[in-house]
Amino acid sequence: MATAEHYGAKDLAVLEGLDAVRKRPGMYIGTTDSQGLMHCLWEIIDNAVDEALAGFCDDIVVTLHTDGSITVADNGRGIPVDVEPKTKLTGVEVVMTKLHAGAKFGNSSYNAVGGLHGVGSSVVNALSARLDVEVDRGGKTYHMAFHQGHPGVYQDGTAEDGTPLRSPDHPFKRTRKNRPTELEVIGTVPARRTGTRVRYWLDPEIFNQTARFSYEQLVDRVRQTSFLVPGLKITVVDENVDSAPADGTAEAVPQGAQETAVESDSAVDEGSVVADGAFGEQPEHPRVATFRHTGGVKDFVDYLSHGEPICDIWRIQGEATYEEETQAVGENGELHARNVTRTCGVDIALRWVNGYDTVMRSFVNIIETPGGGMHVDGLMNAVTRQVRKAVEANARKLKVNLKDAGTRIERDDIMAGLVAVVTVRIAEPQFQGQTKDVLGTAQVKPIVTKMADRQFGEMISGAKRGYKEQSGRVLEKIVGEMHARIQSRKAKEVTRRKNALESASMPAKLSDCQPGNDDVAELFIVEGDSALGTAKAARNAGFQALLPIRGKILNVQKASITQMLGNKECAAIIQVVGAGSGASFDIEQSRYHKIIMMTDADVDGAHIRILLLTLFYRYMRPLIEHGYVYAAVPPLHRIALTGPRKGQYLYTYSDDELADRLAELDAQGIGYADDIQRYKGLGEMDADQLADTTMNPRTRMLRRIRMEDAEQAAGIFDLLMGDDVPPRKAFIVDNADDFDRSKIDT
Repeated sequence: MATAEHYGAKDLAVLEGLDAVRKRPGMYIGTTDSQGLMHCLWEIIDNAVDEALAGFCDDIVVTLHTDGSITVADNGRGIPVDVEPKTKLTGVEVVMTKLHAGAKFGNSSYNAVGGLHGVGSSVVNALSARLDVEVDRGGKTYHMAFHQGHPGVYQDGTAEDGTPLRSPDHPFKRTRKNRPTELEVIGTVPARRTGTRVRYWLDPEIFNQTARFSYEQLVDRVRQTSFLVPGLKITVVDENVDSAPADGTAEAVPQGAQETAVESDSAVDEGSVVADGAFGEQPEHPRVATFRHTGGVKDFVDYLSHGEPICDIWRIQGEATYEEETQAVGENGELHARNVTRTCGVDIALRWVNGYDTVMRSFVNIIETPGGGMHVDGLMNAVTRQVRKAVEANARKLKVNLKDAGTRIERDDIMAGLVAVVTVRIAEPQFQGQTKDVLGTAQVKPIVTKMADRQFGEMISGAKRGYKEQSGRVLEKIVGEMHARIQSRKAKEVTRRKNALESASMPAKLSDCQPGNDDVAELFIVEGDSALGTAKAARNAGFQALLPIRGKILNVQKASITQMLGNKECAAIIQVVGAGSGASFDIEQSRYHKIIMMTDADVDGAHIRILLLTLFYRYMRPLIEHGYVYAAVPPLHRIALTGPRKGQYLYTYSDDELADRLAELDAQGIGYADDIQRYKGLGEMDADQLADTTMNPRTRMLRRIRMEDAEQAAGIFDLLMGDDVPPRKAFIVDNADDFDRSKIDT
């Protein structure tokens, strides 16, 4: 360690070339764990995608090899192979070994790109145990190899078919300084064929032992890119997975995938190809996955949408120019300031769905900006202004009191249920921070705002042909969200557990439990007043509350949020639970830790449970996610035993179980009354029977509702009870042969 007295120039370390990258990899890829490992792959893929954005590439293949290496191949122009005048090195060596080198600093080759710093390929090269580049140009195939960023020659063998057997473990001879490059011609190709193939083995000396490659992240990123670059086909080949399942059957292509402009490579065996579409599900680990979408961000929004759409997908598109001062590279490599005219391309797709979750994805070129930025701010400023204007123009129809200052539409009301993809394409975007999370180019904001003001304004006002009915539904949903927010705010001002003096604020029909048992409090939602009387006598008032409902509640799958809040039964349930609704729901404020649906064991009871479950799923989803929602399982029959066991009863829950139990009793010689009681409803039970079978925690049976149960119920309910008749008819016809009486919940 140098002391203060002896500290001099000799103590300064100078790292040349790519040595600085290997010394401080975190400066270039963030971390040396799994995140950094995936970052390297994005750098190579983005270089290929930049060729597609420039209009020179329409096919990219990413191959995961069994030896841990990865190849990214494209049919772009190919990295230049001629000599760069200043460095006297070939273009391949310049790109792969020089930081901040490439065509993206000038204005001739690329306009809107993902990689701007010119460090992607060289950084991956520096952090790789081995990297090989093959370039097809001018009728020839060129090859060059690198070890930890340094060019040289590997002593590779060849397979029986003549292909080279490449490995980072083979002997390597490094090219000496100031010697000719090791770029070599290894074959010939048709004159018109161009492209680049990069294969690399990441260096275990750089990445820690916890670093793991994520196939799922790769598939998500590739799918995302295929949406953002319409017409670009990207294929992922995983050589670590067999081409077909163990039983020899082929993976099924999702229904409708081919109709959504998704193509597969005809050179690959059809059985091993899994095509992806805006409506298709991607299997976990297919042998080959191909992605190609022609609808752009419209397909992307369709893919991201979950729930019943309120409107069609609305599109905002256009181009505008702006002036910007930038540093230009002169002929001799010097930098000088100059004003340039930039073009900003805007492409936005959005829709509202019947829910309260917001899905907002934003991009600059192909770079995702999870923190938003100027493009998102510009859009939301315009959307908020135009929605408020439309609500004011339709205040009477929407039942909005403009004189009440508290009924002002806020951005959160608009965001509920919104699914949007915001993209802009500009040259040399500015970001806030190295991670590129937020777009900082200020000139983009007024362009997006002006464009959205005009185009979205025509849609939401209904002035554009075909949008009047859709805009009405959207405005109704947004106003409903506003009322829900106001109601939730008021509810939070009330204490969690009402005391005796405040009990009048709760629905009169609520039979609440005693305060002080919050952690074990249960709410039974009881079907009908007749069952309520029995339930009151059967319950433990210390921790069991009762809320009766009259028959079937509102079908919230088809109703708007305003209609839901206006329904007495739905409003009472939300008020009694006490945690709000929609996006403002707070599970910590729930007054009960068990919400138990207690309905009759018949078709009507099952229907009511589905209606209740859909209400919870749509507006109080955390209750299901935290396991607070249950269905009581009342018995269907009561068997009265006779003889020595007179006074004992057995309960069964289905016709099949009854038949089996009676057969058991006959086989064991146990007598029973011929008059088997069949319960038509909960009201037919006396208090002791209801307590033993349905309410007493020691003897009852409950069915916990899981998240997948809620999703399935909502989907099936939408199918069977929704507005669209053809899907319902198709479902009935397709499943008629599979009818199973045991599946009927009666």
